[in-house]
Amino acid sequence: MRFLPVSLTTILVELTDLDETLALFASLQAEPIDGIEEMVPAARTLMIRFRPEKVSSAALAARIGTRDLSAKIAPSEHLVEIPVRYDGEDLADVADLTGLSVAEVIRRHTESEFTVAFCGFAPGFGYLVGGDPALTVPRRKSPRTRIPAGSVALAGAFSGVYPQNSPGGWQIIGTTPVKMWDIERDPGALFQPGYRVRFFDLEKSGKTVSVPASVPRGEHSIAADAPQFKVLAAPMPALFQDLGRFGQTGQGVSASGALDRSAFNAAGRIVGNPANTPALELTLGGFSFESNVRAVIGLAGASCPVMVRDASGRESVFETYMPIALEPGDVVTIGHPRKGMRAYLAVRGGFDVAPVLGSAATDTLAVVGPESVTSGTVLALKDRKDGLTSVSPDEILAFDLPAAGDVVTLDVVLGPRTDWFTDKGIETLTGQLWQVTPQSSRVGIRLAGDVPLERKDSAELPSEGTATGAIQVPHSGQPVLFLADHPLTGGYPVIGAVAEYHLDLAGQIPINAKIRFRPIGSFADIVATH
Repeated sequence: MRFLPVSLTTILVELTDLDETLALFASLQAEPIDGIEEMVPAARTLMIRFRPEKVSSAALAARIGTRDLSAKIAPSEHLVEIPVRYDGEDLADVADLTGLSVAEVIRRHTESEFTVAFCGFAPGFGYLVGGDPALTVPRRKSPRTRIPAGSVALAGAFSGVYPQNSPGGWQIIGTTPVKMWDIERDPGALFQPGYRVRFFDLEKSGKTVSVPASVPRGEHSIAADAPQFKVLAAPMPALFQDLGRFGQTGQGVSASGALDRSAFNAAGRIVGNPANTPALELTLGGFSFESNVRAVIGLAGASCPVMVRDASGRESVFETYMPIALEPGDVVTIGHPRKGMRAYLAVRGGFDVAPVLGSAATDTLAVVGPESVTSGTVLALKDRKDGLTSVSPDEILAFDLPAAGDVVTLDVVLGPRTDWFTDKGIETLTGQLWQVTPQSSRVGIRLAGDVPLERKDSAELPSEGTATGAIQVPHSGQPVLFLADHPLTGGYPVIGAVAEYHLDLAGQIPINAKIRFRPIGSFADIVATH
């Protein structure tokens, strides 16, 4: 076993193979170590998030190092059969790569019994193992920007089915009409770790497959006289957020949640709501709504001016970080931020929003969570009275907000794949400024530097867990700083991760600002200590 740092609260355990990974994962599930919060198994690694006040990374390594990895996981009794039309655009390429005929590729794929080893990349995406070794093929040299949902594909020793339209580099050999991910289903992912999977040729079987029609989410009608905000303008869709969705990694669903947690928490305190009451995350301002009821709102985060126009046309201007009382007919317009990127709008009593998988967080990559809020949306208010505290007029910014053109310094924990880069590459990471590009989003900040990061070689990294704050480096050498909506697993090396105490700041960095990465220590394996 090798123990590698990921961040201040996460380590990566590197193992010999998938069998050892699954054995360690099963051992830690059967006999948990106090302080472990979440685990993400992958091809040859187990990523572990822990609470440092309960256990240190060195003590965790010592305790994990004693676990028996010889045990084999008992196969599940649950068998999923997937119909496939073997019409994939890479089927002929797979035949060439394997030296088999197309018919032989199909035969070997349908005669294999697979096991769902782990889930990641996207909700419902299962990494299937146990297929015929002759079907081992590399990823495509140039990934596609869009692979259709239902595509059956191969990469390395894995098989898988894309649950939604997404970019990807696997070799597509067919398609299935079966829906791999359905939020209305319980569980949402058709593939669960441990399940057995068989594919059958739809054309040869003569079977007809009835796929249940998707049930649209029920429209939540709101009575005209019910307490509500009617959205008049939303140049960028607003998103409901809370502190995140935990415990769903088995389905390939990451935590998501507010990008600036300090501002989210402050907005709730301003209006006296219980902790973790959902709020709206507003990006770059311009948001406007009309209230039909008396209410108290609070805005925290990016420094947006707040203008309130009453029913008589009189206008008042307020700042962030203060409770604002509204009367029926008031129209609120939130201006563009002078500094920062995202503001959080809370209302006393809370919004009436239904949780999805136990959270109101909206994950833009996984498309999990409440619907986004656009112009014309009617926001129902809960108007709850229980659990409320006094409004808090004394909240302040947790840090200085950055503006476009500023240089923002972020502390970085080097690892887990720093040693995949040359000394020059590591010096480039920390020695040059990185421009925040317009392609940035809640998934990640896409960066551009004059000199790309130089790798030691172009070896392919087996998919492994990724953490919020990870600095992942694709072949271009231009890094991506993962934010809350990042994929659960990734196949490019991570050179370092932003320290947890700077993640809120990272969530507020606007386009055209520059980032300087400052390591808080040198890269080294974690040494187990008892």
